[in-house]
Amino acid sequence: MTWTLLLIGMFLKYVTETTELGVRIGGMLHGIVFIAYVLVTVIVWVDQRWSTKHGLVALASAIPPLVTLWTERWLQREGQLGDSWRLGTKGAASGPVEGLVSGALRRPGPAALGLVVAVAVLT
Repeated sequence: MTWTLLLIGMFLKYVTETTELGVRIGGMLHGIVFIAYVLVTVIVWVDQRWSTKHGLVALASAIPPLVTLWTERWLQREGQLGDSWRLGTKGAASGPVEGLVSGALRRPGPAALGLVVAVAVLT
């Protein structure tokens, strides 16, 4: 969706040469959503124990416009999107990265705040 806003903004800026406002707003929103998508994808990758192929395809799909929609359907058909968080229960983690994700899933409020701060810092 943010790709669409950015593309409309680029059309207004470069084709009609009427305003740069669409690029400023659409670009910032797209950047924020892109970073959030990457962070959440990594969390799901760790939690669902995706293969390298599945994880890299999910990350790469954020680059071309609207490909994430196809990727989500593909991951669902492949059985890669579980109905629950595997690492949401205490003691389910088997390493430091899984431990970090497990802690975030068990304390979603502080984890969400951390993700917002991470997105803000990266933006």
